[in-house]
Amino acid sequence: MSSPLQVIEHDSIREIRLDRPDVHNAFDVELIEAITREFTRAGEEAGSGDSLRGVLLSAAGKSFCAGADLNYMKSIAGYGPDENRADALRLSRMFLAIRQCPVFVLARVQGATLGGGTGLAAACDYVIAAKRARFGFSEVKLGIIPSVISPFVLDRIGPAQGRALFPTGMRFDADQALRIGLIDEVVADDALDAAVERVLGELLSAAPNASREAKALATQVARHLPLELVEDNPVFAATADGIARLRGGDEGQEGMASFLEKRRPGWVPSR
Repeated sequence: MSSPLQVIEHDSIREIRLDRPDVHNAFDVELIEAITREFTRAGEEAGSGDSLRGVLLSAAGKSFCAGADLNYMKSIAGYGPDENRADALRLSRMFLAIRQCPVFVLARVQGATLGGGTGLAAACDYVIAAKRARFGFSEVKLGIIPSVISPFVLDRIGPAQGRALFPTGMRFDADQALRIGLIDEVVADDALDAAVERVLGELLSAAPNASREAKALATQVARHLPLELVEDNPVFAATADGIARLRGGDEGQEGMASFLEKRRPGWVPSR
């Protein structure tokens, strides 16, 4: 049996590509477990050194991910409460593995991105979508709700947009997805690969450790928002400690030296 994923190494960037194009890369248990496994592995490897700089999540064929596979839905239709809860937790672990990956995760989105597919995109750090991509929280059309994806989606679009879009399950285009914050960039369909290369190029121009620390910082500070603007707020001590540690480290010293000496820092690949 062929794997539902391809894992392709591009030097320091790992591409994790959904590879079920015949069913629009829809989820089944095997795909869910494979995505969880590969992002968990990426997280472990990223924590052990500088070699892995980022992950590109992509999809083969016309669609990014059209939600749940029909056969998968048939298999879970008769689940009882305990089985349904276990299945939901399996999905949550997949989204968490993406969201908690310590390196930058970029999603390359085309075509149908529906239901759980929107959760997949929302869990990533940066999402570039083709102009003709289509989105929707389609769960209500099946008599259920976008429950498992909601923490990841609402973190991006906020509760007001959730109230506007969750109850109807209406589909919307890439421009609207950009306006509400579900994605970060819209490009022409034939410009998608070039946009991906541009963003990954920006990533590779950043210091490896500083890039990981910056991602962790965004998550850490967000836990304390909105801020109480008092001097003893612990977030201020944490951010002061963080910048002091990075400034005194090898990358901080090299970055400042290269800027003052008007040269490329050592971590930037030579052209």
